[in-house]
Amino acid sequence: MTPTRRALVTTLALTAALTTAPATTAQAADTPQHPWYFDTYRIEDVWEHTTGEGITVAVIDSGVDPTLPELQGQVLDGTDLTRSPEGAHVDTDGHGTDMAALIAGTGEGSGIQGLAPGVEILPVRVGGIDLDEADTWAAGIEYAVDHGAQIINMSLGRTDSGVAQAAMAGAVATAARHDVLIFAATGNNGDGGNAADYPAVHKGVIGVTAVDSGGERASYSTFGPQVALAAPGNGVPGHCDGITGPACIREEGGTSSATALASASAALIWAQHPDWTKNQVLRVLLNTAERADDQRRDDYTGYGVVRPDRVVLDGEGDPGDPDSPPVFRDWEAALDPPATPEPTPETGPSPDADPAPGPDAEPAASGGSDDASPLPWLLGAGAAVLVAGSVGWLLWRRRSGVVRG
Repeated sequence: MTPTRRALVTTLALTAALTTAPATTAQAADTPQHPWYFDTYRIEDVWEHTTGEGITVAVIDSGVDPTLPELQGQVLDGTDLTRSPEGAHVDTDGHGTDMAALIAGTGEGSGIQGLAPGVEILPVRVGGIDLDEADTWAAGIEYAVDHGAQIINMSLGRTDSGVAQAAMAGAVATAARHDVLIFAATGNNGDGGNAADYPAVHKGVIGVTAVDSGGERASYSTFGPQVALAAPGNGVPGHCDGITGPACIREEGGTSSATALASASAALIWAQHPDWTKNQVLRVLLNTAERADDQRRDDYTGYGVVRPDRVVLDGEGDPGDPDSPPVFRDWEAALDPPATPEPTPETGPSPDADPAPGPDAEPAASGGSDDASPLPWLLGAGAAVLVAGSVGWLLWRRRSGVVRG
Protein backbone atom coordinates (compact mmCIF):
# COMPACT_ATOMS: atom_id res chain seq x y z
CA MET A 1 0.00 0.00 0.00
CA THR A 2 1.42 3.39 -0.95
CA PRO A 3 1.93 6.03 1.79
CA THR A 4 -0.79 8.18 0.25
CA ARG A 5 -3.30 5.34 0.17
CA ARG A 6 -2.35 4.28 3.71
CA ALA A 7 -2.94 7.82 4.95
CA LEU A 8 -6.35 7.86 3.25
CA VAL A 9 -7.32 4.51 4.76
CA THR A 10 -6.21 5.69 8.19
CA THR A 11 -8.22 8.90 7.94
CA LEU A 12 -11.37 7.14 6.75
CA ALA A 13 -11.17 4.48 9.43
CA LEU A 14 -10.61 6.96 12.22
CA THR A 15 -13.31 9.29 10.95
CA ALA A 16 -15.80 6.44 11.00
CA ALA A 17 -14.71 5.27 14.43
CA LEU A 18 -14.74 8.68 16.06
CA THR A 19 -18.03 9.91 14.60
CA THR A 20 -20.25 6.83 14.95
CA ALA A 21 -19.83 6.12 18.67
CA PRO A 22 -23.25 5.90 20.33
CA ALA A 23 -24.37 8.99 22.23
CA THR A 24 -24.83 8.36 25.96
CA THR A 25 -26.50 11.61 26.94
CA ALA A 26 -29.15 13.96 25.67
CA GLN A 27 -26.99 16.96 26.51
CA ALA A 28 -25.97 18.98 23.47
CA ALA A 29 -22.45 18.36 22.20
CA ASP A 30 -19.77 20.99 21.80
CA THR A 31 -20.11 22.74 25.13
CA PRO A 32 -17.39 23.06 27.79
CA GLN A 33 -19.40 20.60 29.86
CA HIS A 34 -19.88 18.16 26.98
CA PRO A 35 -17.22 18.35 24.24
CA TRP A 36 -17.47 16.09 21.21
CA TYR A 37 -15.13 13.39 22.51
CA PHE A 38 -17.41 12.63 25.48
CA ASP A 39 -19.73 10.74 23.13
CA THR A 40 -16.82 8.95 21.48
CA TYR A 41 -15.54 7.87 24.89
CA ARG A 42 -19.02 7.01 26.23
CA ILE A 43 -17.92 9.04 29.20
CA GLU A 44 -21.16 8.93 31.18
CA ASP A 45 -20.95 5.13 31.19
CA VAL A 46 -17.24 5.21 32.00
CA TRP A 47 -17.89 7.38 35.06
CA GLU A 48 -20.15 4.68 36.46
CA HIS A 49 -16.97 2.59 36.82
CA THR A 50 -14.18 5.12 37.33
CA THR A 51 -13.63 8.87 37.49
CA GLY A 52 -9.90 8.66 38.19
CA GLU A 53 -10.39 8.60 41.95
CA GLY A 54 -7.27 7.82 43.96
CA ILE A 55 -4.94 9.00 41.18
CA THR A 56 -2.74 12.08 41.44
CA VAL A 57 -1.70 13.80 38.22
CA ALA A 58 1.12 16.33 38.44
CA VAL A 59 0.67 19.24 36.04
CA ILE A 60 4.11 20.69 35.35
CA ASP A 61 3.15 23.97 33.75
CA SER A 62 2.43 27.64 34.43
CA GLY A 63 0.62 26.98 37.72
CA VAL A 64 -2.99 26.06 38.48
CA ASP A 65 -5.66 28.45 39.79
CA PRO A 66 -7.75 26.42 42.27
CA THR A 67 -10.36 29.15 42.76
CA LEU A 68 -12.20 28.40 39.51
CA PRO A 69 -15.52 26.68 40.28
CA GLU A 70 -14.59 23.56 38.28
CA LEU A 71 -11.29 23.12 40.14
CA GLN A 72 -12.32 23.85 43.71
CA GLY A 73 -11.35 20.89 45.88
CA GLN A 74 -9.39 19.28 43.04
CA VAL A 75 -5.98 20.93 43.47
CA LEU A 76 -3.26 20.07 46.01
CA ASP A 77 -0.71 22.53 47.39
CA GLY A 78 2.10 21.81 44.90
CA THR A 79 5.23 23.92 44.49
CA ASP A 80 6.57 26.91 42.56
CA LEU A 81 10.00 26.33 41.00
CA THR A 82 10.20 29.52 38.97
CA ARG A 83 12.97 32.09 39.48
CA SER A 84 10.56 34.46 41.22
CA PRO A 85 8.17 32.11 43.02
CA GLU A 86 4.68 33.33 43.82
CA GLY A 87 3.11 29.97 44.62
CA ALA A 88 1.87 26.98 42.64
CA HIS A 89 -1.67 28.40 42.68
CA VAL A 90 -0.63 31.50 40.73
CA ASP A 91 -1.17 31.19 36.99
CA THR A 92 -0.64 34.42 35.08
CA ASP A 93 -0.68 32.56 31.76
CA GLY A 94 -3.76 30.36 32.21
CA HIS A 95 -2.23 27.40 30.37
CA GLY A 96 -1.65 25.16 33.37
CA THR A 97 -5.12 25.89 34.71
CA ASP A 98 -6.69 24.86 31.42
CA MET A 99 -4.69 21.62 31.36
CA ALA A 100 -5.74 20.82 34.93
CA ALA A 101 -9.38 21.50 34.06
CA LEU A 102 -9.26 19.23 30.99
CA ILE A 103 -8.01 16.48 33.27
CA ALA A 104 -9.99 16.96 36.48
CA GLY A 105 -12.51 19.78 36.03
CA THR A 106 -15.96 19.13 37.50
CA GLY A 107 -17.91 21.44 35.20
CA GLU A 108 -19.23 23.40 38.18
CA GLY A 109 -20.25 27.01 37.58
CA SER A 110 -20.47 26.44 33.81
CA GLY A 111 -16.78 25.66 33.85
CA ILE A 112 -14.78 22.99 32.05
CA GLN A 113 -15.76 19.36 32.55
CA GLY A 114 -12.66 17.22 32.70
CA LEU A 115 -12.32 13.65 31.51
CA ALA A 116 -11.32 12.34 34.96
CA PRO A 117 -13.04 14.51 37.60
CA GLY A 118 -12.01 12.19 40.42
CA VAL A 119 -8.32 12.97 39.94
CA GLU A 120 -6.32 15.17 42.30
CA ILE A 121 -4.07 17.73 40.59
CA LEU A 122 -0.57 18.38 41.93
CA PRO A 123 0.49 21.75 40.47
CA VAL A 124 4.20 22.26 39.75
CA ARG A 125 4.83 25.79 38.51
CA VAL A 126 7.81 26.12 36.17
CA GLY A 127 9.12 28.45 33.48
CA GLY A 128 9.03 27.31 29.90
CA ILE A 129 10.66 29.75 27.52
CA ASP A 130 14.40 29.22 27.86
CA LEU A 131 16.41 26.02 27.63
CA ASP A 132 18.04 26.76 30.96
CA GLU A 133 14.63 25.97 32.45
CA ALA A 134 15.40 22.28 31.80
CA ASP A 135 16.90 21.99 35.28
CA THR A 136 13.62 23.33 36.67
CA TRP A 137 11.61 20.84 34.63
CA ALA A 138 13.80 18.05 36.01
CA ALA A 139 13.25 19.31 39.55
CA GLY A 140 9.52 19.38 38.83
CA ILE A 141 9.53 15.72 37.80
CA GLU A 142 11.44 14.76 40.94
CA TYR A 143 9.05 16.78 43.12
CA ALA A 144 6.06 15.07 41.51
CA VAL A 145 7.54 11.63 42.09
CA ASP A 146 8.39 12.46 45.71
CA HIS A 147 4.85 13.73 46.36
CA GLY A 148 2.94 10.73 45.11
CA ALA A 149 2.01 11.52 41.52
CA GLN A 150 1.37 8.41 39.43
CA ILE A 151 1.10 10.45 36.22
CA ILE A 152 3.01 13.56 35.14
CA ASN A 153 1.52 15.84 32.49
CA MET A 154 3.98 18.07 30.61
CA SER A 155 2.07 20.06 28.02
CA LEU A 156 5.19 22.00 27.17
CA GLY A 157 8.35 21.73 25.12
CA ARG A 158 11.25 23.38 23.33
CA THR A 159 13.72 22.38 20.66
CA ASP A 160 16.97 21.14 22.15
CA SER A 161 20.55 20.65 21.06
CA GLY A 162 21.14 18.13 23.83
CA VAL A 163 21.36 20.42 26.84
CA ALA A 164 17.83 19.77 28.06
CA GLN A 165 18.05 16.03 27.50
CA ALA A 166 21.21 15.80 29.58
CA ALA A 167 19.68 17.96 32.32
CA MET A 168 16.50 15.88 32.54
CA ALA A 169 17.85 12.37 32.00
CA GLY A 170 18.19 11.59 35.69
CA ALA A 171 14.70 12.84 36.55
CA VAL A 172 13.04 10.84 33.77
CA ALA A 173 14.88 7.73 34.95
CA THR A 174 13.72 8.41 38.51
CA ALA A 175 10.11 8.52 37.34
CA ALA A 176 10.52 5.19 35.54
CA ARG A 177 12.02 3.56 38.63
CA HIS A 178 9.12 4.80 40.76
CA ASP A 179 6.40 3.50 38.41
CA VAL A 180 5.35 6.95 37.15
CA LEU A 181 4.11 7.70 33.63
CA ILE A 182 5.17 10.93 31.90
CA PHE A 183 3.10 12.32 29.02
CA ALA A 184 4.46 15.25 26.99
CA ALA A 185 3.22 17.26 24.01
CA THR A 186 5.06 16.73 20.74
CA GLY A 187 4.46 20.33 19.67
CA ASN A 188 2.50 22.51 17.27
CA ASN A 189 5.10 23.04 14.56
CA GLY A 190 4.05 20.35 12.10
CA ASP A 191 2.95 22.81 9.47
CA GLY A 192 6.16 24.82 9.93
CA GLY A 193 9.67 23.58 10.48
CA ASN A 194 8.51 20.45 12.36
CA ALA A 195 11.36 20.80 14.86
CA ALA A 196 11.31 18.02 17.47
CA ASP A 197 10.65 19.33 20.97
CA TYR A 198 11.92 18.23 24.30
CA PRO A 199 10.89 16.49 26.60
CA ALA A 200 8.65 14.50 24.21
CA VAL A 201 11.73 13.21 22.35
CA HIS A 202 13.26 11.69 25.49
CA LYS A 203 13.22 7.93 25.99
CA GLY A 204 10.79 7.15 28.78
CA VAL A 205 8.44 10.03 27.87
CA ILE A 206 5.20 9.30 26.01
CA GLY A 207 4.81 11.79 23.17
CA VAL A 208 1.24 12.83 22.37
CA THR A 209 -0.17 14.43 19.22
CA ALA A 210 -3.54 15.98 18.37
CA VAL A 211 -6.53 14.94 16.25
CA ASP A 212 -9.78 16.71 15.43
CA SER A 213 -13.38 15.56 15.80
CA GLY A 214 -13.23 13.82 12.44
CA GLY A 215 -10.33 11.67 13.57
CA GLU A 216 -7.81 13.46 11.37
CA ARG A 217 -4.40 14.50 12.59
CA ALA A 218 -4.28 18.22 13.30
CA SER A 219 -2.09 19.77 10.62
CA TYR A 220 -0.05 21.73 13.17
CA SER A 221 0.94 18.63 15.18
CA THR A 222 4.66 17.96 15.15
CA PHE A 223 5.44 14.51 13.78
CA GLY A 224 8.34 12.10 14.02
CA PRO A 225 9.58 8.96 15.79
CA GLN A 226 8.77 10.51 19.17
CA VAL A 227 5.01 10.17 18.58
CA ALA A 228 3.50 7.38 20.66
CA LEU A 229 -0.19 8.26 21.08
CA ALA A 230 -2.80 10.75 19.90
CA ALA A 231 -5.77 12.38 21.59
CA PRO A 232 -8.35 15.09 20.84
CA GLY A 233 -6.69 18.48 20.36
CA ASN A 234 -9.24 20.46 18.35
CA GLY A 235 -12.67 21.47 19.57
CA VAL A 236 -11.69 21.13 23.23
CA PRO A 237 -12.71 23.36 26.16
CA GLY A 238 -10.61 26.24 27.40
CA HIS A 239 -10.93 29.72 28.92
CA CYS A 240 -11.06 32.00 25.93
CA ASP A 241 -11.80 35.43 27.42
CA GLY A 242 -8.84 36.19 29.62
CA ILE A 243 -6.89 33.90 31.91
CA THR A 244 -9.89 32.80 33.94
CA GLY A 245 -12.68 34.04 31.72
CA PRO A 246 -15.75 32.05 30.74
CA ALA A 247 -15.19 28.54 29.48
CA CYS A 248 -15.62 28.04 25.74
CA ILE A 249 -14.75 25.61 22.96
CA ARG A 250 -11.45 26.32 21.24
CA GLU A 251 -11.13 25.55 17.57
CA GLU A 252 -7.50 24.56 18.10
CA GLY A 253 -6.51 23.39 21.56
CA GLY A 254 -3.13 22.10 20.42
CA THR A 255 -1.05 19.12 21.40
CA SER A 256 -1.06 20.50 24.95
CA SER A 257 -4.76 19.70 25.23
CA ALA A 258 -4.23 16.30 23.64
CA THR A 259 -1.57 15.52 26.22
CA ALA A 260 -3.87 16.44 29.09
CA LEU A 261 -6.58 14.14 27.70
CA ALA A 262 -4.07 11.29 27.30
CA SER A 263 -3.03 11.76 30.94
CA ALA A 264 -6.67 11.75 32.01
CA SER A 265 -7.30 8.58 30.01
CA ALA A 266 -4.45 6.84 31.81
CA ALA A 267 -5.87 8.03 35.14
CA LEU A 268 -9.29 6.54 34.39
CA ILE A 269 -7.72 3.17 33.61
CA TRP A 270 -5.32 3.19 36.55
CA ALA A 271 -8.10 4.07 39.02
CA GLN A 272 -10.11 1.09 37.82
CA HIS A 273 -7.05 -1.17 38.10
CA PRO A 274 -5.03 0.26 41.01
CA ASP A 275 -2.88 -2.87 41.26
CA TRP A 276 -1.51 -2.41 37.72
CA THR A 277 1.96 -1.00 37.08
CA LYS A 278 2.76 1.85 34.70
CA ASN A 279 3.81 -0.79 32.17
CA GLN A 280 0.38 -2.39 32.25
CA VAL A 281 -1.50 0.90 32.06
CA LEU A 282 0.57 2.02 29.09
CA ARG A 283 0.28 -1.38 27.44
CA VAL A 284 -3.52 -1.33 27.41
CA LEU A 285 -3.52 2.29 26.22
CA LEU A 286 -1.46 1.14 23.24
CA ASN A 287 -3.46 -2.08 22.78
CA THR A 288 -6.77 -0.29 22.55
CA ALA A 289 -5.85 2.90 20.69
CA GLU A 290 -7.98 3.67 17.62
CA ARG A 291 -6.13 2.95 14.42
CA ALA A 292 -6.65 1.80 10.85
CA ASP A 293 -6.09 -1.88 10.15
CA ASP A 294 -2.59 -1.59 8.68
CA GLN A 295 -1.32 -2.76 12.10
CA ARG A 296 1.67 -0.44 12.18
CA ARG A 297 2.61 2.76 13.98
CA ASP A 298 3.63 5.79 12.02
CA ASP A 299 5.34 9.09 12.74
CA TYR A 300 2.09 11.05 12.46
CA THR A 301 -0.27 9.28 14.84
CA GLY A 302 1.98 6.80 16.62
CA TYR A 303 0.02 3.78 17.83
CA GLY A 304 -3.37 5.48 17.65
CA VAL A 305 -5.95 7.67 19.40
CA VAL A 306 -6.47 6.86 23.07
CA ARG A 307 -9.73 5.01 23.84
CA PRO A 308 -10.04 4.53 27.61
CA ASP A 309 -13.65 3.43 27.21
CA ARG A 310 -12.53 0.27 25.47
CA VAL A 311 -10.59 -0.71 28.57
CA VAL A 312 -13.09 0.45 31.19
CA LEU A 313 -16.33 -0.65 29.52
CA ASP A 314 -15.34 -3.42 27.13
CA GLY A 315 -12.50 -5.02 29.08
CA GLU A 316 -10.20 -4.82 26.06
CA GLY A 317 -6.42 -4.76 26.30
CA ASP A 318 -4.07 -7.30 27.84
CA PRO A 319 -2.09 -5.72 30.71
CA GLY A 320 0.62 -8.37 30.33
CA ASP A 321 3.76 -8.65 32.43
CA PRO A 322 3.83 -5.95 35.13
CA ASP A 323 7.62 -5.71 34.93
CA SER A 324 7.94 -5.64 31.14
CA PRO A 325 7.72 -2.21 29.47
CA PRO A 326 5.67 -2.24 26.25
CA VAL A 327 7.96 0.50 24.92
CA PHE A 328 11.34 1.88 26.02
CA ARG A 329 12.38 -1.63 27.05
CA ASP A 330 16.00 -1.25 25.96
CA TRP A 331 16.24 2.17 27.61
CA GLU A 332 14.85 0.93 30.91
CA ALA A 333 17.08 -2.15 30.89
CA ALA A 334 20.14 0.04 30.34
CA LEU A 335 19.44 2.22 33.39
CA ASP A 336 21.77 1.67 36.33
CA PRO A 337 20.02 0.45 38.38
CA PRO A 338 17.35 -0.67 35.90
CA ALA A 339 13.84 0.69 36.22
CA THR A 340 12.30 -2.76 36.43
CA PRO A 341 13.62 -6.33 36.72
CA GLU A 342 14.96 -7.73 33.49
CA PRO A 343 11.91 -9.05 31.66
CA THR A 344 11.55 -12.76 31.08
CA PRO A 345 11.80 -13.51 27.36
CA GLU A 346 8.37 -14.12 25.91
CA THR A 347 7.70 -17.16 23.79
CA GLY A 348 6.88 -16.20 20.24
CA PRO A 349 4.75 -18.07 17.71
CA SER A 350 5.85 -21.32 16.15
CA PRO A 351 8.25 -20.95 13.20
CA ASP A 352 5.58 -22.72 11.15
CA ALA A 353 2.90 -20.18 12.04
CA ASP A 354 1.80 -17.37 9.76
CA PRO A 355 3.83 -14.15 10.18
CA ALA A 356 2.55 -11.81 12.86
CA PRO A 357 3.84 -8.70 14.60
CA GLY A 358 6.30 -9.49 17.38
CA PRO A 359 5.44 -9.01 21.06
CA ASP A 360 6.31 -5.73 22.74
CA ALA A 361 8.39 -4.52 19.83
CA GLU A 362 10.55 -1.53 20.76
CA PRO A 363 8.76 1.37 19.02
CA ALA A 364 10.17 4.21 17.06
CA ALA A 365 8.57 6.54 19.61
CA SER A 366 10.88 8.92 21.47
CA GLY A 367 14.00 8.72 19.44
CA GLY A 368 13.88 5.50 17.44
CA SER A 369 14.47 5.01 13.73
CA ASP A 370 12.36 6.67 11.10
CA ASP A 371 11.00 3.34 9.89
CA ALA A 372 7.52 2.50 11.12
CA SER A 373 7.83 -0.45 13.46
CA PRO A 374 5.17 -3.16 13.97
CA LEU A 375 2.55 -2.38 16.56
CA PRO A 376 3.57 -3.78 19.94
CA TRP A 377 1.35 -6.84 19.96
CA LEU A 378 1.30 -7.90 23.58
CA LEU A 379 1.48 -11.64 24.14
CA GLY A 380 -0.01 -12.09 27.60
CA ALA A 381 -1.44 -15.36 28.88
CA GLY A 382 -0.51 -16.86 25.53
CA ALA A 383 -2.71 -14.51 23.46
CA ALA A 384 -1.55 -11.77 21.11
CA VAL A 385 -3.35 -8.45 21.48
CA LEU A 386 -2.88 -5.69 18.92
CA VAL A 387 -1.44 -2.46 20.21
CA ALA A 388 -3.47 0.01 18.21
CA GLY A 389 -1.56 2.78 16.47
CA SER A 390 -1.93 6.42 17.23
CA VAL A 391 -3.09 9.41 15.22
CA GLY A 392 -1.08 12.23 16.52
CA TRP A 393 2.09 13.82 17.56
CA LEU A 394 2.23 16.21 20.40
CA LEU A 395 3.89 19.16 21.93
CA TRP A 396 2.68 22.32 23.43
CA ARG A 397 2.65 25.84 22.24
CA ARG A 398 -0.22 28.18 21.80
CA ARG A 399 -0.93 29.10 18.22
CA SER A 400 -0.05 32.66 19.21
CA GLY A 401 3.62 31.66 19.29
CA VAL A 402 4.44 30.65 22.86
CA VAL A 403 5.67 27.16 23.52
CA ARG A 404 2.55 25.93 25.27
CA GLY A 405 0.20 23.87 23.12
